Amino acid sequence: MAAAKEVLSKSVESLRGVPDLELALRVYGHQSNVTNTYQDCQDTKLEVAFGPANIDPIKTKIKGLQAKGATPIARSLEAAAADFPDTLARNFIILITDGLESCDNDPCIIARKLRDKGVKVTPFVIGLGMDLSYLDKFECIGSYTDAESKAAFENVLSNILSKALLNTTVQINLNTVEAKPLETDVSMFLYEAGTSNLKYTFVHTLNRKGLPDTLVLDPSLRYDLRVATVPPISKNNISIIPHTHNTIQVPAGQGQLKVTSVKSLAGTQLETRILQTEVAKTLHVQQLGEIQKYLVGTYQLEILTLPRTYKEVKIEQSKLTSIDIVAAGQFVYQAPKGILGQVFYERNPGQWEWVCDLPFNQTTGNIRLQPGTFKVVYREKDQRSSTYTREKKFTITSLKITNLTL
Repeated sequence: MAAAKEVLSKSVESLRGVPDLELALRVYGHQSNVTNTYQDCQDTKLEVAFGPANIDPIKTKIKGLQAKGATPIARSLEAAAADFPDTLARNFIILITDGLESCDNDPCIIARKLRDKGVKVTPFVIGLGMDLSYLDKFECIGSYTDAESKAAFENVLSNILSKALLNTTVQINLNTVEAKPLETDVSMFLYEAGTSNLKYTFVHTLNRKGLPDTLVLDPSLRYDLRVATVPPISKNNISIIPHTHNTIQVPAGQGQLKVTSVKSLAGTQLETRILQTEVAKTLHVQQLGEIQKYLVGTYQLEILTLPRTYKEVKIEQSKLTSIDIVAAGQFVYQAPKGILGQVFYERNPGQWEWVCDLPFNQTTGNIRLQPGTFKVVYREKDQRSSTYTREKKFTITSLKITNLTL
């Protein structure tokens, strides 16, 4: 209650000087105490009537309020609709509550009656510290949201006041390939168009109705939008039409990719480099077992095995694509003296691809290699002639050890 009073007073003060704006304050549950046998369901009162210069009286009244009694939301809503002096104006009610209706009336019925009578009132409901599932009860009244902390309440109230005063709202639809606005949970950055001046940062959210959340943006600017999908999406020079609800459509269909190596030894660590087709720059490095979203499309995978494993994958809308890597085998060698050499892989018949160097001047080694045909080219370090070069072919089998004496 203390936090709500503080934030409400601050928000009311921020409205000082706004032209063509009149405020009123109706309070409920503040006059009569609730007992085990009685609650006053008539406890709702217009404490400060509408007027052009009543910010100070409202702040004074807020300061002295104490929560005592019932929660007659329906009767307060019905009475508040009658408080407006002009039904031709844009009239808004902001209902702040920490509980549900405690009396015998149904706020939904009252809301419907007001609409049937042609009373043009748009309620906004802010639930303070409530079980979020309860907020569904207020859907019939109007737009509702929750505020579980003082900071959240301040943000929510500021956002609602902006909606009421500017009447300019925006939703950003991150669309699937079927043009349904179902993609979400990704960061969005809105820059002043043509500049690096960041104006807004949001994590895209679907509201309780499963629709993109409503945002309030300054309609005087044009914007460049950056959506932090993988790869990122850009949409430039977006204009916002004032005094209406704007929808920004962004094609953002996504699927998921998971790289596994189910039969590999426990603790196997492998990274996969993800690239867009015909783009050399690394898009993402994905860890084994990690699930990552990507925009729908075709990608090249460079899996950092020895030798490298290359695959092409197609990411499809809302589907998980799994790639399983064959478990490596082991190449174990020993030599009577320190050697130097290199390991090569026969990816295509007669074509030998470098895999790795042997550790310099060592007599033993153990290297994990993918299944296939290999050869090692080497000589003893102390031998000073190329004619001492030796080579041996060997085959690696998954989860098997191949021993060689060099």
